[in-house]
Amino acid sequence: MKTYHIPHTSFWTRLLLPVILSFVCLVQSASAFVHPGALNTSADFTRMTTQLNANAQPWLDGWNKLLANSHSSSSYTLQGPLSIVYRGSGTPENYNKLYNDIAAAYQNSLRWRIKGDTACANKAVEIMDAWSGTLTSVQGNSDRFLASGIYGYEFACAAENMRGYSGWTSGNFTRFQNMMKNIFYPMNHAFLVNHNDACITNYWANWDQCNMASILAIGILCDDQAKFDEAITYFKSGAGNGSVDHYVPFLYNNGALGQGQEEGRDQGHSGLDVSLIGAFCQMAYNQGQDMFGWENNKILAACEYFADYNLGNSVPFTTYNWGTGQNCAPMSQTVISINSRGDTRPSWGIDLRPLSRSERAGSDLQRTVRYESRS
Repeated sequence: MKTYHIPHTSFWTRLLLPVILSFVCLVQSASAFVHPGALNTSADFTRMTTQLNANAQPWLDGWNKLLANSHSSSSYTLQGPLSIVYRGSGTPENYNKLYNDIAAAYQNSLRWRIKGDTACANKAVEIMDAWSGTLTSVQGNSDRFLASGIYGYEFACAAENMRGYSGWTSGNFTRFQNMMKNIFYPMNHAFLVNHNDACITNYWANWDQCNMASILAIGILCDDQAKFDEAITYFKSGAGNGSVDHYVPFLYNNGALGQGQEEGRDQGHSGLDVSLIGAFCQMAYNQGQDMFGWENNKILAACEYFADYNLGNSVPFTTYNWGTGQNCAPMSQTVISINSRGDTRPSWGIDLRPLSRSERAGSDLQRTVRYESRS
């Protein structure tokens, strides 16, 4: 093979080095993502399979609950697809068809990943192919942005689980990616940038968080570093209530407890915040970004605060002031809300995962552990 010698001069170095570095960055970017790597990794699925094969608890009980749910069946009947999904009063709401089909796609994807059930794999692919070949827009009143966020991140996670399945053609996988990039992502991005033209504090934390999660999941699914970075940057320094410092504005007990932005609203929505930000942080962690531990475990402090109060204990509360509407009309909450106190959401396992990590020394999440054990 003939070789060529490039003179080692400052001229050639200045000329070629930027080109070489650009190429290296492109190669690194293309291989930077862990797959599968949304809510679970290959190591997670292998562990689940191993525990189930040993009939170990509590894995077996959890698996049986999954099997008992009708959305986990390979004979699930699709409720969609639809060309236009509507969510919000004053519109012909039909979004229930989308979220039911997403639940079925995700739960069937778990059955394939964990036990290799190809009938379930085919059902998940059937659902995703049907929607990616039909959906053109998500519409409605402001609630359309809840739809774009919640269903966006859930659908992307289901697709990430099915990545690599031989029964999903590369063309249809690409079509699904394009649906996520061209329908869901623009809405996610628009909301975080403009907040539906409202005062920046008008929308509760969960509105930001679901759209942050969607952008992050789409970035992983589509190997899109820019989208992934956009979501991480917003978490760290975004202007809205979903970013970490706005979501947890007050800390107590030397940072062990963190008052969540919706604690004065009701515990149902505050628990939703824990669910959404937990999913966000888990996806980020699976890609090497530890947002659970950001700012001295600030997200975990919010989990501890919520768990402590919903276990029936008293917690400190600082008056929360914000602006609402388009003109930032002043509003205030002076006490923590008792509404929906004690309710649970099926997401606390995510927030307990950091317990096994060495960097969590000094953060035992004792309140979160007790709260999770009763759900």
